[in-house]
Amino acid sequence: MSLRIVVPVKRVIDAAVKPRIKNGAIDMTGVKTSINPFCDIALEEAVRLREGSKGLVANIHAVSVGPEKAQDVLRQALAKGADNSTLINTGKEELEPLAIAKLLKSVVDKDGANLVLLGKQAIDDDSNQTGQILAGLLKWPQATNASKIVIEGDKVTVTREIDGGEETIAAKLPLVITADLRLNEPRYATLPNIMKAKKKPLTKIALKDAGVDTKPRLQTVSVEYPPTREAGSILGSTQELVEKLKAASLV
Repeated sequence: MSLRIVVPVKRVIDAAVKPRIKNGAIDMTGVKTSINPFCDIALEEAVRLREGSKGLVANIHAVSVGPEKAQDVLRQALAKGADNSTLINTGKEELEPLAIAKLLKSVVDKDGANLVLLGKQAIDDDSNQTGQILAGLLKWPQATNASKIVIEGDKVTVTREIDGGEETIAAKLPLVITADLRLNEPRYATLPNIMKAKKKPLTKIALKDAGVDTKPRLQTVSVEYPPTREAGSILGSTQELVEKLKAASLV
């Protein structure tokens, strides 16, 4: 069975940048952005599946739901090995995981895909929900937090880390898999491939033309920095520790 893989990729603030808060929201002015690290890992795995078995992967379709500027992460995805890409342009609108999953489902259905590989979470909102919701909407099995993927025919075996060890599960295609950090280490896009990516298809769809209800169900009440932690102290004995705990009414 050949694979038609959809890989969602999100444009986020670069992992090396400390986010700034302005007027109750994350300030994106002049901030360096990049592919969400977990999405990058999912994309790398899709490309490795193709490289590891000739004829296994028929197509890798990178999809981004975001602003016009999200084209840059799609171009990176194309340079790393995706065959074609789609941008669902949301403008300045921020969408919840449910809305994003609905939009991704429309792409999966249209593409005739039988495997969705996506990051387990985005490093900006840390929701860790989109993959699970998408599997529910598609009525497909799901394997989350994958650290190893093996495909034999229509059977997929996924190893995932759990507390104190590993868990191995198996399911048949079609399937939704979310990628964890230890699945692989993404490659860098080479200059020749970046140039070639300019000729690969990038389809743009306006949010209003997607035919999906993206009405928000949640309201962000506030965005603020975490409280400053007080400096710790070094104690001279266990007895001193006990006295400190008693003074703080912790014992």
